[in-house]
Amino acid sequence: MRRSNQYTFESRIRFSEIDHTRQITLPGIVNYFQDCSIFQSESLGLGIRYLKEKKRAWVLSSWQVEVERYPELGEKIRVSTWATGFKGMFGNRNFCMEDEAGKYAAYANSLWVYMDIEKGRPAKPPEEEIAAYGKGEPMEMEYASRKIALPEGMVRLPGFPVRRSQIDTNEHVNNCQYVQMAAEAADEERKIRRLRAEYKRSAVCGDQIIPEVYKDAERAVIKLCDTKGESYAVIELVLR
Repeated sequence: MRRSNQYTFESRIRFSEIDHTRQITLPGIVNYFQDCSIFQSESLGLGIRYLKEKKRAWVLSSWQVEVERYPELGEKIRVSTWATGFKGMFGNRNFCMEDEAGKYAAYANSLWVYMDIEKGRPAKPPEEEIAAYGKGEPMEMEYASRKIALPEGMVRLPGFPVRRSQIDTNEHVNNCQYVQMAAEAADEERKIRRLRAEYKRSAVCGDQIIPEVYKDAERAVIKLCDTKGESYAVIELVLR
């Protein structure tokens, strides 16, 4: 079902987006979704330059990404996004990645916070911006809690510094980079069928990231924190 406020672009799975199985990686899927939302904002005149001039930014608060299958090298895909609602300083957005047959390869729900960058705190988005995005019907999916409980028995791993290459236009670690960090910390060969990510605060270039990891037969939970144990992000990877 196409929604009136839906933005869509088409692409093919590139060699730079796959792993040794010739399939796109989970961070690759997340990047497509992130790119799609950026493309929509740019097309509406509400993109990066506009927000920078207004000293505003949409900052991701949580992801829920469901993967039905991982498309392969060269496969044609269609990626779409649409806003599903706004309340106060929050905005909800759905995403989907479809194959040539129109079947979902992956789909997602996300929650975003509109930030006053100058004051460093949430702000209410202007009505004209909300109207420009519109509101579409939420996707029919099982909506999980955006809060991720930390299990007992998490193991602390060696830390690493944030690199300049991991920083985005808001001068902090891009949300997909946390997903990549978590996947590497989990060190799991099996494919991931569900990602949940809860973003707590932003890391910047030079910060030290300390992963704490819990794994069982069904999932991995990764807390990415600073040297004092304060969380930057908590990520759950549900395995196939």
